[in-house]
Amino acid sequence: MLNDLRRSLLFIPGNSPSMLQNGGVFEADSVILDLEDAVAPGEKDAARFLIAHSLRTVDYGQSEKMVRINPLDTFAAADIAAIVPCAPDALLVPKVESAEDILKVVAMVEAAEQPGQKPVKLVALLETPRGIVEAYPIAKSHERVVALALGAEDYTAGLGATRTREGQEIFTARTLVINAAAAAGIQSIDTPFTDANDDEGLKADTELCRHLGFNGKLSINPRQIDVIHGVFNPSSDDVDWAEQVLQAIRQAEAEGSGVASLNGKMVDLPIVNRAKRTLELARLVGLTGRDES
Repeated sequence: MLNDLRRSLLFIPGNSPSMLQNGGVFEADSVILDLEDAVAPGEKDAARFLIAHSLRTVDYGQSEKMVRINPLDTFAAADIAAIVPCAPDALLVPKVESAEDILKVVAMVEAAEQPGQKPVKLVALLETPRGIVEAYPIAKSHERVVALALGAEDYTAGLGATRTREGQEIFTARTLVINAAAAAGIQSIDTPFTDANDDEGLKADTELCRHLGFNGKLSINPRQIDVIHGVFNPSSDDVDWAEQVLQAIRQAEAEGSGVASLNGKMVDLPIVNRAKRTLELARLVGLTGRDES
């Protein structure tokens, strides 16, 4: 799962030629070229053309190229027909409420893909109470689904709740999305922190989502990328701990035991797996060159 690094996923308006042209300089793990909320209905055709041209001509560096299409009941079919042949890495599918929604998208994607094209992945954006309830069936609906993402603005509107800086009103939705994604063996992506001028609030919100178990976070402003990466990147203490864990378990195995001890605490398989994930993430973000897989 960590082979697809998605700490940060940055929305870029699909009707902004300058932002589309420069999307690769922000060094987000994924750039989301947006055909939905950022684009007025009368500008959809022009935005599809701009995004299709960008996918063919712009170098987005190491960033995954993702396109947020419109919902199934609006312009999704036209979006998929225009965008998929331009070889995006993934589509972000909004307002998914059932496994059947994903299967409809898969059918349209398969019809639009060109011979020899790398299969386009799907990220399901859950933004309604029903979508949250159906999180696990959606996560397991098709092998193209690589992540669940939470969209809290529409979700809280659907609840009649008020969005707050602290996010108590979305705690349940967050944990349900994380659990469904983990049970299905895919990634979970947290909702954006929408105040682009509140760096302390962004850091606190990102730390919370990381501690809960999310693998990454949506972003609405390039200024947020460094803060998000700073939270998700392993610290030097994390890397030291992980290396000590693996050293301890290797020593125990050499002595004929499957269980080790580190600083008085038992080291068993879940701890070893957590240490391996930490070192793999450190390797992927360039903090260490060692492959511990």
